[in-house]
Amino acid sequence: MKWFPTVMMKPKTNLKTRGLQLNQNRIVSTEKPRKRERHSGKSNAIKTYKYNGFTFLPMNLFEQFKRAANFYFLILLILQAIPQISTLAWYTTLVPLLLVLGITAIKDLVDDVARHKMDKEINNRTCEVIKDGRFKSIKWKDIQVGDVIRLKKNDFIPADILLLSSSEPNSLCYVETAELDGETNLKFKMALEITDQYLQIEDNLATFDGFIECEEPNNRLDKFTGTLFWRNQSFPLDADKILLRGCVIRNTDVCHGLVIFAGADTKIMKNSGKTRFKRTKIDYLMNYMVYTIFIVLILVSAGLAIGHAYWEAQVGNYSWYLYDGENATPSYRGFLNFWGYIIVLNTMVPISLYVSVEVIRLGQSHFINWDLQMYYAEKDTPAKARTTTLNEQLGQIHYIFSDKTGTLTQNIMTFKKCCINGNIYGDHRDASQHSHSKIELVDFSWNTFADGKLAFYDHYLIEQIQSGKEPEIRQFFFLLSICHTVMVDRIDGQINYQAASPDEGALVNAARNFGFAFLARTQNTITVSELGTERTYSVLAILDFNSDRKRMSIIVRTPEGSIRLYCKGADTVIYERLHRMNPMKQETQDALDIFASETLRTLCLCYKEIEEKEFAEWNKKFMAASVASSNRDEALDKVYEEIERDLILLGATAIEDKLQDGVPETISKLAKADIKIWVLTGDKKETAENIGFACELLTEDTTICYGEDINSLLHTRMENQRNRGGVSAKFAPPVYEPFFPPGENRALIITGSWLNEILLEKKTKRSKILKLKFPRTEEERRMRSQSRRRLEEKKEQRQKNFVDLACECSAVICCRVTPKQKAMVVDLVKRYKKAITLAIGDGANDVNMIKTAHIGVGISGQEGMQAVMSSDYSFAQFRYLQRLLLVHGRWSYIRMCKFLRYFFYKNFAFTLVHFWYSFFNGYSAQTAYEDWFITLYNVLYSSLPVLLMGLLDQDVSDKLSLRFPGLYVVGQRDLLFNYKRFFVSLLHGVLTSMVLFFIPLGAYLQTVGQDGEAPSDYQSFAVTVASALVITVNFQIGLDTSYWTFVNAFSIFGSIALYFGIMFDFHSAGIHVLFPSAFQFTGTASNALRQPYIWLTIILTVAVCLLPVVAIRFLSMTIWPSESDKIQKHRKRLKAEEQWKRRQNVFRRGASSRRSAYAFSHQRGYADLISSGRSIRKKRSPLDAIIADGTAEYRRTVES
Repeated sequence: MKWFPTVMMKPKTNLKTRGLQLNQNRIVSTEKPRKRERHSGKSNAIKTYKYNGFTFLPMNLFEQFKRAANFYFLILLILQAIPQISTLAWYTTLVPLLLVLGITAIKDLVDDVARHKMDKEINNRTCEVIKDGRFKSIKWKDIQVGDVIRLKKNDFIPADILLLSSSEPNSLCYVETAELDGETNLKFKMALEITDQYLQIEDNLATFDGFIECEEPNNRLDKFTGTLFWRNQSFPLDADKILLRGCVIRNTDVCHGLVIFAGADTKIMKNSGKTRFKRTKIDYLMNYMVYTIFIVLILVSAGLAIGHAYWEAQVGNYSWYLYDGENATPSYRGFLNFWGYIIVLNTMVPISLYVSVEVIRLGQSHFINWDLQMYYAEKDTPAKARTTTLNEQLGQIHYIFSDKTGTLTQNIMTFKKCCINGNIYGDHRDASQHSHSKIELVDFSWNTFADGKLAFYDHYLIEQIQSGKEPEIRQFFFLLSICHTVMVDRIDGQINYQAASPDEGALVNAARNFGFAFLARTQNTITVSELGTERTYSVLAILDFNSDRKRMSIIVRTPEGSIRLYCKGADTVIYERLHRMNPMKQETQDALDIFASETLRTLCLCYKEIEEKEFAEWNKKFMAASVASSNRDEALDKVYEEIERDLILLGATAIEDKLQDGVPETISKLAKADIKIWVLTGDKKETAENIGFACELLTEDTTICYGEDINSLLHTRMENQRNRGGVSAKFAPPVYEPFFPPGENRALIITGSWLNEILLEKKTKRSKILKLKFPRTEEERRMRSQSRRRLEEKKEQRQKNFVDLACECSAVICCRVTPKQKAMVVDLVKRYKKAITLAIGDGANDVNMIKTAHIGVGISGQEGMQAVMSSDYSFAQFRYLQRLLLVHGRWSYIRMCKFLRYFFYKNFAFTLVHFWYSFFNGYSAQTAYEDWFITLYNVLYSSLPVLLMGLLDQDVSDKLSLRFPGLYVVGQRDLLFNYKRFFVSLLHGVLTSMVLFFIPLGAYLQTVGQDGEAPSDYQSFAVTVASALVITVNFQIGLDTSYWTFVNAFSIFGSIALYFGIMFDFHSAGIHVLFPSAFQFTGTASNALRQPYIWLTIILTVAVCLLPVVAIRFLSMTIWPSESDKIQKHRKRLKAEEQWKRRQNVFRRGASSRRSAYAFSHQRGYADLISSGRSIRKKRSPLDAIIADGTAEYRRTVES
């Protein structure tokens, strides 16, 4: 018996005891007490926002101060308020800190306001719910479990509901699940016959008093288990009777339902997975580097503090003129100076680093949003960066995990070609059978039933159909019009088909356009228009498709009285059942090979004449199997086999599962960028494999490994590892052994069931768990623990081996996988390969995968938007992924790396001047600059040029970035920012600070100005060093800039001019009069900078700082140029963009062929529904008849 945790929800009064005794199931009741109480379950409101008006300020500040650098500067601000240890004014820290906190808070507020608006829009949608006996309009957020609701055509479903009735025959309801899985073909749901019978009118719905026991909320989209108790009867419930939140009602005027799961309990929300806070690899590295700087800061401050204690003991105590009135010991003075140096050297930890990074990321996100080459005009959908924190990670992707349906494909099936009687049709030919290059569409205007949407170019086929010279051609399209499970309805006089799969819809539509239109069907008949003549055929049996049979058949009686079987299916199963005298067997096989080489989905058509006596005998067996109480499906399949033999082959169809534009080109370019693409799909294996060939993930030279091959390889590897295990293995270094010989192009195709078996993820049966005894002794407990640990180790080793094996393959396709398995595969690669991953999809079944990957991309523009809501980036077409990664991602990575390297350099160059100065001031923590210069250095004097480089710089153009995908690998290998680069920047900053200090120091020693006065005072020295520093760091950014614009040049020279302007203003007498304590460098700038000697010192200092950098850059680009250097050097010659050419498939007759079995649907079709008559409008039966004879599934009519 299945076990479900208890979730009690407003149980019916007279059944409360029973509900409590069960202690298993969720109880949902529709009984309304007089004083209505809120359900104990969650409300239907969706909440994605983080703050409200009261919590924003405290919560946001708390989150910001959780960041180590912000908290550090808060502590620093407190220390600066202590006069005994502070040599620096408090505002030097307060101003930058407030700027950082303010900008981040504004950004967070804007993001959260957008989330509030989105939540409000969804929660305030309206729906009709029974209140006080009548349907009333209420908001979605007020819907509760147990409410009876009414939905109309094109309404979104607000919660997971049990379908009670609808306006369609037998309470059918058609839903579109694009929001869940990206598929736009309609699926049908059907209510219980008892609720269909009695719950059609408002009064009956208002008095409905049933209750439901069902499973607890879970994420299984295709599973549901429950029981409806009503009128002293129990009725089983399954997924076919449940309408899920996020789906849309289609082709159904009105339907009624009972809310079972609401809000966060709905399956679509359960599938959304846990929201993870995503951070980039550079973020983590940057934090470690900041921690490294913290350690350096503490060590330097401690060393200088010890130096001060020693100096005080040796010099200070004996210098009467240095006495400050305090009799502190040298060690205590050293302790105070430790905190003083923590304050003075605080700019080693750059407070403006984080806010500058956020500004750059924000700008880069807007560049993605504004990119017209990623704008899809057809649906007015621009690219959208839904997060601003992951841009540079786009330049470091190793693995892409992609959904298939709606992501790689358009989910549009098109009839392209066919082979009839050994002849191939579908090429560009005129009515005289002459091929020509002129493209001219076939005119179907002669056919009144044609929908005008089929693009076909072979005029010769139309001529053959109309002339009737080859009866097999008419027979071929007649078969397509009659052998299917498609439903038909008429909207405004127009025929509209509802198919279980888009493939089947494409074939029936093709037959309609070629003159054989399916018009209507009843339980026992089907009506077809054959070139304008309507004929009705009696349906004797429908032999439905399933994934094992890979075919479907229909047995009909013609108006003339003859009986025929028509069959369509995969060539592998059809060829086994053909009559041995079929003349066109080889020609059709050759055509199938050609279609397969063009990556078309193929299907064989055949028929058979049946004698009256033969059918009568077979029908007895068929009726017996139809009502078998056990193993019914197996019994039916066995009976089907008896009649589906000695078939006559008519030909084959070829359908194109249309890829989105540019998919093969995008995959080819991403592969050249050393990015591996894995396709994770819920579709069947053959279909996924065919798409693999269509988008050039797989080629004719690819060796494909399947689940059974992988299982045996992993089993052998596990045995070898176990044999090599032991004490010696623990000390031996791990040696990686490849699974395959090098040089071979291999791909892996694996199903979800094999994935579970290989990764040891199969669930243990509940019965086995219940039989386990609890350990009684310590020894038993220890053995149980060791056993569990060994099992976990075995599972972990097996999973690691699987990831190693899969990563050796050039492509991996996982089919028939659940949303949970998609996320698991992504997590395995993240865990064992430590690689940066990207997941891309378009449906709710991709949400978990999108959230698990480092970066999630949603395909927007489709009707399903759930994936987009959970994604980090979204756009309308898969082809835009190459531009997102190879252009925006690579540029963002390069810009961020340059920015960080320069930022650390300029801060070390600025701060360590204090360090060198301390050797000449008794380690007294005196600053080498004016206080206002320290305050404004990172805010005004050196911020704009580096921000613009982080926003605008590019080593090569976007066209060259796309043309040379190999440039992308620098990000994958972390070549531009790592600990080595960090220490190089640190060393550069140290050397620059030495030059900035010692050259002016040497110049100031024993000098006299031209006016006879000595300019070698402390304030003049501070101005000289500060001026040289500002010019040096701004010119250095000029050397680092690859892409010059007017804005860059203006920012560099503007920053220098701004520095001098502010300095002369702050050193003026006027401002000193107003604020004498804050501005103490009165007249220093004008006095010092009028000396030519000072200007020569500044020029010499800047030259010594920059000339070695220029020399090293020149030698590096000349002797060891990078790939981007080479491309930049020859960019004019490379400007013409290379056109991508599709790989040519070489067809070899007789070679082993590959074909996709025809994907009828993911499950059985509508045959049950059709043959039972439930889709046909009829008189309702009395309730007694429903209860007494409600189990019949098949009804067949045999005409004598």
